[in-house]
Amino acid sequence: MSTDVKRLITVLAALLLAALTTTAARAADGDKPSAGQRIASALRGSPVYVDEAYADAVPPSRQRQLERQIRRTGLPIKVVLTPLTKGDAFDGDSDVLAGTVRDRFPDQRELVLITTDGDFADSLDGYEWPADTHQARDAVAAAGFLDETRDAGLADLTGKAVELVAEGKGSQRYEEAIKDLDGSATPSASPDGPGDSAASSAASDSGGSAWWLLIGVPALALAALAARGGIRARKAAPAVPQLVFATARAADEAELRRRAEAEVLALGEATQAADLSTTPGLQHALDAYAAAGKVLDEARGLPDLAGVLALVQEGEDALTGTADTALPRCFFHPLHGRAALRTGWRPLGRRDRLDVAVCQGCADALRDRRAPEVLTDTDEDGRTVPYFELPAERSVWAATGYGSLKAPLAGINSRRIRAR
Repeated sequence: MSTDVKRLITVLAALLLAALTTTAARAADGDKPSAGQRIASALRGSPVYVDEAYADAVPPSRQRQLERQIRRTGLPIKVVLTPLTKGDAFDGDSDVLAGTVRDRFPDQRELVLITTDGDFADSLDGYEWPADTHQARDAVAAAGFLDETRDAGLADLTGKAVELVAEGKGSQRYEEAIKDLDGSATPSASPDGPGDSAASSAASDSGGSAWWLLIGVPALALAALAARGGIRARKAAPAVPQLVFATARAADEAELRRRAEAEVLALGEATQAADLSTTPGLQHALDAYAAAGKVLDEARGLPDLAGVLALVQEGEDALTGTADTALPRCFFHPLHGRAALRTGWRPLGRRDRLDVAVCQGCADALRDRRAPEVLTDTDEDGRTVPYFELPAERSVWAATGYGSLKAPLAGINSRRIRAR
């Protein structure tokens, strides 16, 4: 049996297992709302959502204190404290959780989100849309480095994160918190000066074999603090997602497909639970759900999977009654998530300008005369090009700009996704 055949069998087996798992989960859950829906529903009543797993760490009395603290800031802050593990509704990824929450508040342009971290159980991540105005990402990260929160519980850590976000000096606080970490074990250039140490003596006595002290000790210190919730690569605040989600940035098609499948399933559950008499956009949502399922079945890569997410977003907007006013996903890279504004853009080599919806990051790039990040596709000659450069008759995404150029998207249900 060839290697390619073995690989194909492995992939098919994995897909079958995933399908069986999804079916079993649906049978067990019945008509229960998805995790994203439950969280979004709770956040509409309170800016603080605490999963029952954290009920002891953040009891109702502390939740009410956090609510009052957030309301006093006057900022659109929401907190989501829920366990994140690989294989759950968010695949253990706080970026995915943040993107899911953001997508369920299409009517709220500005949003600051504080979530639990998927890598470290007692750590927090910060996100902000449409731009990092309050430096939420760094403010939340800084909260985990302070001496006063070193042994703090989740409730106190969250309260400090809210305080630093409201202060608006997150980047400064972050730099102050970590400034002494990377040079704590570096000796003076002069062996006879005040920097002379046991480390330098040991290095001399062993013929240089203790060189690792000069870099190993700081590295171990950083690793220890990382475990507490502090030092790790700063995560970019998703513009939804910047999204999306982080899976797009990793170009991980398999993970994005799983994400799309979950989103389609959630939309289907939401349409089933909706009442036609009180949901004028229900038929539109059903059309979007059907179209998303069709695209997902025929998806051949990231552009199609991005289309699935665009259709799901359109369906959710229809259910919430915001389909006529909500912006579509970012024209240049729909995996950045929902657009923040519309702007004029003139394609290279053309005199006319297009009115497109863009995320804040892409808008900033255009303003600074930089090329925005774009989603690419493959043309007939096998070359990688921006998706919107494909002929409109070959790609529905090029024709519609994922909703920027033509909406609604649900009408593609009766058309082929892409010319074969």
